[in-house]
Amino acid sequence: MIRGKVRRSQLVAPFGPGAMHVLSDGTSVITAGLDHWFSHGTDHNQEEFRIYEWRLEQHLGVDALYAPPDYRTGSGSAEKINTHLTVPVLRFPAWSFCPRCRLLAKDRLHQENRPACKEHQSSSHRPFLAQVPFVAICERGHLQDFPWLEWTHKTASPTCRGHRLSLRSSGGGTLASQRVSCSCGVTRNLEGITSTRDGTESGPSTLLSEELEPGGPAYLCRGGAPWLGIDREGEPCGSPLRGSLRGAANVYYSLLKSSIFVPETAASTADPKVLTVLQDGVIVQARERAAVLLDDGDPLPARLLRKAAQGQAFLLDGFSDEEIELGLSALSAAESVAAEADSGRDPTPFRATEYRTLRGAIESEELVVREPRGQYASGATTAFARVRLVEKLRETRVLWGFNRVFAESPYDDGSRKSLLRRTPARPGRNWLPAYAVSGEGIYLELDTAVLGSWEKRRAVREQAELLTQRFSNLAEQRGLQQRELSPRFILLHTLAHLLINQLTYECGYSSASLRERLYESSGPDGMAGLLIYTAAGDSEGTLGGLVRMGEPGRLEGVLENALAHAAWCSSDPVCIESRGQGPGSCNLAACHGCALLPETACEEYNRFLDRALVVGGLENRELGFFTTD
Repeated sequence: MIRGKVRRSQLVAPFGPGAMHVLSDGTSVITAGLDHWFSHGTDHNQEEFRIYEWRLEQHLGVDALYAPPDYRTGSGSAEKINTHLTVPVLRFPAWSFCPRCRLLAKDRLHQENRPACKEHQSSSHRPFLAQVPFVAICERGHLQDFPWLEWTHKTASPTCRGHRLSLRSSGGGTLASQRVSCSCGVTRNLEGITSTRDGTESGPSTLLSEELEPGGPAYLCRGGAPWLGIDREGEPCGSPLRGSLRGAANVYYSLLKSSIFVPETAASTADPKVLTVLQDGVIVQARERAAVLLDDGDPLPARLLRKAAQGQAFLLDGFSDEEIELGLSALSAAESVAAEADSGRDPTPFRATEYRTLRGAIESEELVVREPRGQYASGATTAFARVRLVEKLRETRVLWGFNRVFAESPYDDGSRKSLLRRTPARPGRNWLPAYAVSGEGIYLELDTAVLGSWEKRRAVREQAELLTQRFSNLAEQRGLQQRELSPRFILLHTLAHLLINQLTYECGYSSASLRERLYESSGPDGMAGLLIYTAAGDSEGTLGGLVRMGEPGRLEGVLENALAHAAWCSSDPVCIESRGQGPGSCNLAACHGCALLPETACEEYNRFLDRALVVGGLENRELGFFTTD
């Protein structure tokens, strides 16, 4: 049977539902949809894997978040709960070829064993079939086997009977050297199957769709979703199909939503001990059970909560009914405010909750923020209006969908969530896969008064408008939503990159282990902060090396060195004078020699960067926010 091991976090990204990966025995598989998770095992309690993150649940409109299950044999223990839980996969692509005779054969999606070539039955060593390296994808997220029969016979409805296809290579390094042939005598190479075509009446198309049947109708996506058990019998979506290598980056882009855990009542007057108990997993379930018995809007009485908690009611014994009801009221108010702020799925109010919390000082089980001890030197106090040391934080990342072809898509809406399941989730069972890590960070905030005067400079506005136009051109080509890039956003984004690059030398973390989180909104009272935090921690957190670099006496050196390195790039003057480079030409003065990071560390796919807005240009120093001369 097909078996393999994958880290639990990888089942959220990059190997979530609909993603392909290769097992240790060389079998290419695709992760099944959420319908089949937690559906196997001797006995299981899914609540053990629940991750409580109230803001993300409300923001994404789901009932719960669950971590992927871990595999337990149950041997040597009387406890048999949650044993033998697995995440199912299907063998895909279904087409394979024989390494000896090169004949193509198609197997079932549910093929459990590695198939052997049927043409060598008399041989004592029958070769195993190797899966083909090509698949077909569309921008709406569908995936199917490459149409070998149709492409070879140049028709969407081939009539060849008793066909035997073979895939051979002439030894070249291009698709033109890959040739598929049929026993009926027709043959065709794979040149251009990954290429796009100029826009048609219905929009941009692909060579695979337009030239599969030259002169005939376009061969469009059939709505294939093999990870849901749907091969080519899905509902056709009508989008152009394009060929792709099964391991190419454009086959699967995880859509993640992340949050820094903020206690539901960070500013509440309720007893923090009561709030901690009321947010315990067992009590949260009791609150949900008790709420079913109430009319909408009615407050939950403490006596009903104690009854709903059943055998766990002892957790509430140390508190009076008045204390419990005060805590319940505070939680209800926080949830209502969050629901109202997040109703439009606008990320600004979602981030604003974190922003307000990180600006102060707080000590809770999942979030510890404190003010630095001591005074910073003039360099840091001039640059930053506020610095906070985040000694402990918990980040939760949720997979809510995926894209194919492009990392961003005009179809990034509710339909993306539906790709994770074959059938819609029942009420109360709408959940998404997630994982959480604990880490540390440094929160930095710019002075909005100084920032406001800098933003009014004509040269600064023109620089930001140039980047906005660059992205506007890209958005028009790909059908993406237009957005205006403010000088404040570009400055914060680029500064975060420069500091992360410098911190890799100072505190020992790799650049892939650190992440940025931007808090930006316009106006004199808008947000102007950034959080640099560890992204590779675990449930126990990290060792404090990053927080230590935020202390007075160390942060000043990090900032000074980061700005000094940004003033001159090894690719200058080409880099600093650039009017468009990087992904989609959406960077100005930013390249691999100065400001780019691993994409896992960046919120914007390494776009919208310009160090000229940080340290100034060669001939226009007033561009830089940190220009001193």
